[in-house]
Amino acid sequence: MAVVASAPGKVLMTGGYLILERPNAGLVLSTNARFYAIVKPLHDEVPADSWAWVWTDVKLTSPQLARETMYKLSLKQLTLQCTSQSETRNPFVEHAIQYTIAAAYASFDEVKKQTLRNLLLQGLDITILGCNDFYSYRDQIEACELPLTPESLGSLPPFASITFNAEESNGYMRKPEVAKTGLGSSAAMTTAVVAALLQYLGVANLPTKEDKSRDNKDLDLVHMIAQSAHCLAQGKVGSGFDVSSAVFGSQRYVRFSPEVLSSAQGALQWKPLEEVVSDILKGHWDHERTNFSLPPLMTLLLGEPGAGGSSTVSMVGAVKKWQKSNPESYLETWRNLSEANALLESQLSLLSKLATESWDAYKCIVGKCSVLKLEKWMEQAADPSEEAVVKALLGARDAMLSIRHHMRYLGEAAGIPIEPESQTRLLDATMNMEGVLFAGVPGAGGFDAVFAVTLGDSTISITKEWTSRNVLALLVREDPQGVCLESSDPRAAEVTSGISSIQIQ
Repeated sequence: MAVVASAPGKVLMTGGYLILERPNAGLVLSTNARFYAIVKPLHDEVPADSWAWVWTDVKLTSPQLARETMYKLSLKQLTLQCTSQSETRNPFVEHAIQYTIAAAYASFDEVKKQTLRNLLLQGLDITILGCNDFYSYRDQIEACELPLTPESLGSLPPFASITFNAEESNGYMRKPEVAKTGLGSSAAMTTAVVAALLQYLGVANLPTKEDKSRDNKDLDLVHMIAQSAHCLAQGKVGSGFDVSSAVFGSQRYVRFSPEVLSSAQGALQWKPLEEVVSDILKGHWDHERTNFSLPPLMTLLLGEPGAGGSSTVSMVGAVKKWQKSNPESYLETWRNLSEANALLESQLSLLSKLATESWDAYKCIVGKCSVLKLEKWMEQAADPSEEAVVKALLGARDAMLSIRHHMRYLGEAAGIPIEPESQTRLLDATMNMEGVLFAGVPGAGGFDAVFAVTLGDSTISITKEWTSRNVLALLVREDPQGVCLESSDPRAAEVTSGISSIQIQ
């Protein structure tokens, strides 16, 4: 019986750079772009001589890369050994497999460990699939001479190939360059694999897609293992907001203390993996997570400018270098950014509260402002309830303008393009349009993407404006749900959020 789990991609709306240090918070939105992991036995039955086996088989398939990799899994060390003649490996999935199986052994008594061993002797057949939204198909759309519109993007088949950038050079196929959209594909992929394996191995009982609750205690186990695998695969202990949102969905997040994982990195040199993972699960995970999502009747939009990607690692390095050389200026900038982030959070929370308490007034104002420019918003308030909604909308907008200002200063001081001039022009033009609450650069900034939050159904005019500026509006929207079980193989149904009536020939 196959187990299918999916985990969402993310957009870090506030908290860029600050989120690396406790106790700074970030607002991270999960999306309808999801990564899927399908786990099933590789063999129908356990061979009669398997009692003497010390290795079992693992097959990892990535259809979008037309890649299949075979491994041997040590039933004693719980480590993988690649047996395929492949130069390209997937360290995130490899660590996810090893850490999840080690967690299963660490969680079970001797009787259950024997059952687990028998299950593993059937081998593991793992397939990974990422929604099209995680990858850039701009070149493919342009090659087909189609307009840079969401409709063209939606015409692609689900889980389209991402090997189209491969080229032949001197008789050899060059490794494909997979262009991404910055939604956190590695975190979503790692989380989906961990969740599917935990469910398959009988360690966890995870929520289904229909279960919207985020209180499932087994999600904490998914979180700890996915964070561990993701950090070890990266070779560094990051903030973890991308994994946390992949597990729990949209949220306000404060990172865990790095020591909970940094000690594990060293222990791997002399401790068995099962013991290392057991220590991680018993560790003091002090991250903070509060449910958060956009207020009602608001839409998240993402645009791909096509100006080439930015290296988050090098940008973070530049900021840290500036921090050491200018500690006083750094502290002032950090304080200003933190205050602006907190203000945006408070205004959005207030809007959600007003929507609950005064729905008619809230709905009326959002509807009116969705077709008007900023200058006319205050004129729409007919009573104190409506005026409170307008003031909160303007407060949220001002907070984002302040965030952008301080992020630009941070970029200039550190010598990196956090909000490049081309992005500034695009964001200013977007914020001047009818129905746009605010716009910005997500996460660490750069050239990867821009986002906008709109009021009501005012997205069509924005996507048209972005198309005229050579910006591809993506199909991504906010979806607050985190990791969950799926009822079937996602390839059996249309799972992308696009429009499938147009076919690219």
